[in-house]
Amino acid sequence: MVYNYRSALRKLLFPGHCRLCGCATGTGPDLCQSCRCDLPWLGIACEQCARPLPASHAHALCGHCQKQPPAFDRTTALFHYRPPVDQLIRRFKFAEELQVGSLLSGLLAARLAARDADLPDLLLPVPLHPARLRSRGFNQATEIARHVGHKLEIALDYRLCRRKRNTRAQSLLCPNARRLNLRNAFAVCRPLEALHVAIIDDVMTTGHTGNELARTIKQAGAARVEVWVIARAGGQGAIGR
Repeated sequence: MVYNYRSALRKLLFPGHCRLCGCATGTGPDLCQSCRCDLPWLGIACEQCARPLPASHAHALCGHCQKQPPAFDRTTALFHYRPPVDQLIRRFKFAEELQVGSLLSGLLAARLAARDADLPDLLLPVPLHPARLRSRGFNQATEIARHVGHKLEIALDYRLCRRKRNTRAQSLLCPNARRLNLRNAFAVCRPLEALHVAIIDDVMTTGHTGNELARTIKQAGAARVEVWVIARAGGQGAIGR
């Protein structure tokens, strides 16, 4: 009773404000309904890599995935990587606004909980090299995985894999260089007991990171690997025939 009273009083005295427009939401740090509706939600997309597709091609694979299937089996992405989502992710990733990360992770967890599919046995955040982790101070993929794992009651293992090389930032490279940059970049550090694993990251651009990590853990015994991200970068994909 005391806790409920204090919680209600806190909300009354310090109402939450929308992270985008600043208007009071009254329910803690969040987004107002108008800003939520205006977010660039990802609609019809390739089921394997989440590349956007025309509305007439629901439940289809893009041409790239048909010609060169990635090592991962399915991707769930919540948004297009466009304003204002790209700004929110940068605030979370580089300004350490962890409440923004919590907000985005909660929205991703809600989408995953509503889909008609089996949940994985284990969540695996994309690992950072120790030097990059020391420089940034935290791994944004681990923070997302913590929130999603808690909401969906899925185990998290951020020590299962390590990044063997301090690879260059993918955002600085062209697509072919990104693929070469990540070749043999990951290693499994302990026996893998889970058969169904979901890789967690903030953004998917070319998919090379998820592909290399999925290939690595499938070699270690995983039977099914998904990729879960907040946002998907890139334009509309071609339709394979």
